[in-house]
Amino acid sequence: MNEALWNKVLQFDLDNPGGDYSFSVRLASENRWIKDFTEKAILEYKKFMYLAAVSEVMVSPSAIVDVVWHQHLIFSQSYADFCVLLGKNIQHIPSTHNKAQFDQFKKAAEQTRKLYTDHFGQQPESIWRYDTMLDSLSLEPAKVKIGFFALFGIFAVIVLSIPFYYLLKPIYIHIDNPNFILCFVGVWLAAYVIIHLYTKSRFKEIAHSFDKQSFVYHLKPFEVIYLKGHKMEDVINGAVSELIHSGAIRVDLGRRICISDEKEGLTGEQLQVITTLKNRGSFFYPQLLQSLQTKAIFRNTARSIDQLRWCFNQSLQFAKLFYLNFIVFAALIIFPLIRLATGISRGKPVFQVAVLLALLIVFAVNYLYKLNQQFFSRTMPDLYKETILPAIKEEQDWRWDYFLYGSAVLTASLIPLVNYQRSSTVYAGGDGGSGGGSCGSSCGSSCGSCGGCGGD
Repeated sequence: MNEALWNKVLQFDLDNPGGDYSFSVRLASENRWIKDFTEKAILEYKKFMYLAAVSEVMVSPSAIVDVVWHQHLIFSQSYADFCVLLGKNIQHIPSTHNKAQFDQFKKAAEQTRKLYTDHFGQQPESIWRYDTMLDSLSLEPAKVKIGFFALFGIFAVIVLSIPFYYLLKPIYIHIDNPNFILCFVGVWLAAYVIIHLYTKSRFKEIAHSFDKQSFVYHLKPFEVIYLKGHKMEDVINGAVSELIHSGAIRVDLGRRICISDEKEGLTGEQLQVITTLKNRGSFFYPQLLQSLQTKAIFRNTARSIDQLRWCFNQSLQFAKLFYLNFIVFAALIIFPLIRLATGISRGKPVFQVAVLLALLIVFAVNYLYKLNQQFFSRTMPDLYKETILPAIKEEQDWRWDYFLYGSAVLTASLIPLVNYQRSSTVYAGGDGGSGGGSCGSSCGSSCGSCGGCGGD
């Protein structure tokens, strides 16, 4: 290995020039990548470009490395400077999908694997094996969408109520309402406890089944905080608290946030807070929160995690649990529904049964609607608390304490502002994220559309 060249490649800053929408921020934003995955993808891109520079044979990127390459080509001056550093003009060769070129790219991929192993060791599968970040989770897409299943289930309940009415009516006429209600409540509670414990156990199995090298095991603290609470303000509160604690910003007597002292070695989120304050001078805290929510570095946290939520929600693994929970609640709803119909047909008081049925329907709808939130607000945070954090606990990081203990560890001067903000109508709130996208089925570019590179 050419150590001198590799060190230069490693130190090359793709985020120069910086800004609110720098190279890495834009790369993460457009692909909805988490921070760690973005950093690894950039590192693997640098390794690939190094191999292209030192080898005499054609090399080929993975689909994910190719995405970084396409992004860097857009930053033309940075790419030109990078090629000068490499000492070679690395050309991007798009695929024309003819057989001869396919064979050429296949051979180039084999050559790349060998060169990579010789220089850097084994290729990380999360970057070189999969086409997208989400592919490493191996989540199968559900064949029957949850929305369609729910509509079909409601129709099935209505249809099945007719034969069940004639089946249960002879039994119901011998059971008084108090006894029916008490018996049904007992059955409902038992069924709920059983299905809830099973769902919790199954969620835990799914979380532990993820590849340990996949991105879900390498989330940054702020990403896990957003994953748990689904609130962008929690992430911003943490970044602001760090700056107040370090003395970089302060809360003045008028309860406005302003810059106090210039600091070095700030994180991306902290730099964004400082930049926003420099542009305005000072902010009341609700206004600062509102302004920071629009910044790409904070939006990226929400977008990448919301993409994960959306993908999991479309998966077969989650769908099976939803189907089971829906069937259990649908079956439970049939019994008071038939009881209500029987009472009406016989001219009996049905108010208590109607209230019971309404409460059960509201509870079931709310429970099913929030079912996937259990996985992200409880299962995944528990995975970090019980499995992941103990392995990295020697790395002292206030952000992990913030994840574990919440607002209790915020800087004292910020807590009144946070509490005020939460109760104020001035700040409208919002998580700043969106959950659309593809469940590991597409990406910005694929290896098939960009097979390799050559130099001149």
